[in-house]
Amino acid sequence: MNTPASSMLWVIAGSVVGSFGMLFLKLGAERLRANLLSLATNWRLVVGVVFYLLSSVLFTIGVKHGELSVLYPLVSVGSIWTLLWSKIFLGEELTRPKFVAVGMILAGSGLLILGAS
Repeated sequence: MNTPASSMLWVIAGSVVGSFGMLFLKLGAERLRANLLSLATNWRLVVGVVFYLLSSVLFTIGVKHGELSVLYPLVSVGSIWTLLWSKIFLGEELTRPKFVAVGMILAGSGLLILGAS
């Protein structure tokens, strides 16, 4: 079975949406209190969960017509987006080890895509 580019794009889109989910979960976690009501009224947490649900829908569409062994590792591309959002929205520092890790993720994903051809 070959993995079409459209399946790869669906999975990558899911990873982008999921990275926003993680960002909003982080923002919501910073405002959590020690009671259940704070979970239900914390709109940032709710948005994070919605983004994760949407990313699951996109992943499902993507894996429908492709090889899971090729597509699932593309989820790691979400780590790159999360790194970017962490810098932009949270002011986190970009360090050399983080750039090396991004390079390794891209190299691995590239090899998987080449292996699918």
